[in-house]
Amino acid sequence: MPDIAKRRRLAAAALLLAGGLAAPLAPALAAYPEKPLRLVVPYPPGGATDVVGRVVAMGLSEELKQQVVVENRGGAGGNLGADAVARAEPDGYTLLMGAITSHSIMATLEKDRIPYKLMQDLTPVATIAAVPLVFVVNPKVPVQNLKELIDYAGANPGKLTYASSGAGAPQRMAAELFKRQAKVDLLHVPYRGSGPAMTDLVGGQVQTMVETVPAALPFIKSGQLRPLAVTMPERISLLPEVPTAAEAGLPGFEVASMFGVLVPAQTPRPIVEQLNAALVRLLQRPDIQEKLLGQGAYTVPPADADQARARLQAEVDKWAQVIQDARITVD
Repeated sequence: MPDIAKRRRLAAAALLLAGGLAAPLAPALAAYPEKPLRLVVPYPPGGATDVVGRVVAMGLSEELKQQVVVENRGGAGGNLGADAVARAEPDGYTLLMGAITSHSIMATLEKDRIPYKLMQDLTPVATIAAVPLVFVVNPKVPVQNLKELIDYAGANPGKLTYASSGAGAPQRMAAELFKRQAKVDLLHVPYRGSGPAMTDLVGGQVQTMVETVPAALPFIKSGQLRPLAVTMPERISLLPEVPTAAEAGLPGFEVASMFGVLVPAQTPRPIVEQLNAALVRLLQRPDIQEKLLGQGAYTVPPADADQARARLQAEVDKWAQVIQDARITVD
């Protein structure tokens, strides 16, 4: 009997101790965030990811009532910053402003070079915005719409040149997806960035390109480039007269440069859900939508963290297939 009584006293003491240890955890989690957050932008200042990130950081600071500090950590095509977040403490205080499409491409194209695994080491919190792409041609190319471009390319296999801002850039991948779906043969001319590519496209050194709308828009408005179709499922306000790829003769062709927020894997689910809720509220604010649209980025429909993961996985799968089919290498 004494042994039973002793065991009961020990069990009671253990329960009290467990309760005492667990008690501080719940308030700490409920109080999140208790200090400033860090939003890592894996590219230098001034680019699209940086601009979107600063809009998000400003709005998220207001939603969470805590400062969100932007930290630019560029290098290796966005992989250095992404790896830094993947290795960070999973406590909800280090976030990644991810270029979702680029990271998804790199997950296959550079899988043997990058030190982190996108789907295993990072947890998507929310998809933020999409920057549409547009098919453009030099006005000297004798086509007025996407259907005519497909016919022209079909009649001149391997002769029509297309520019891209790099071997693994979303613009290049969109053109490769176009080649596969339209069953045409185009000659790829890679450049180091959109600026030089657009300069040669306007100058006639190359003939066509799939480029982000913000980069192409000034040249479209000046008449230096002819738009053929946008790559979104619906027409966009920045180019309302330009048809979608589906309307222009390529059903199911949808490509955008996507942006989203991610955190280190193993970040507690309640924190992920709290961040997701704050970002969903943020994206429904007209002032935030206006600021993003000013940069050519359209906010995406609200979604929870599971849907954000599904979107990321869909991007990874889509570009893995394109890379495999086109035998694309990073070199």
